[in-house]
Amino acid sequence: MSDMQRPTKLDPDDARKQFRQAMAHLGAAVNIITTSGESGRCGITASAVCSVTDSPPTLLVCMNRSSAMHAVFERNRNVCINVLPGHHELLARHFAGLTQLPMEARFSLPIWDEGPHGVPVLRDALASLQGKIVDLKEVGSHSVMFVEATQIRVCADGDSLIYFDRQFHRVPRLCAA
Repeated sequence: MSDMQRPTKLDPDDARKQFRQAMAHLGAAVNIITTSGESGRCGITASAVCSVTDSPPTLLVCMNRSSAMHAVFERNRNVCINVLPGHHELLARHFAGLTQLPMEARFSLPIWDEGPHGVPVLRDALASLQGKIVDLKEVGSHSVMFVEATQIRVCADGDSLIYFDRQFHRVPRLCAA
């Protein structure tokens, strides 16, 4: 092994640090997951989102159970996964809690539409997938929420926003030749 270290058995603290470092090297799309219902309205920035199957259209979203918003999502069940275009880095920072903008002020920005069940849908999202949490599994510190998409909207243009090496990066859409 020339460029990589030989794997060794790590103690749990070192394993956690190494895992987090390894995951920082896994580029991922940036999403804002929103919900609204009897338990309130909120949203989070998430990169731990991926497809599960297209029949029925299902995604998974991983959320830390210690998040104050976890219970709101779990009780409301109705969600929208908003895939962010490249120009929404500040919005991603707001919903990641990296700014002082309160939750209600985030939703008062003139960029939101209301989907079924009152769930906020980002008007210029690269894709918005509205649906319901149909299953939830606890794994370590997180919940894996399985969302069955019932309404899907896709934008034909725009750049992407990814999270890589603990930073946001804009990725331009390549034009067809």
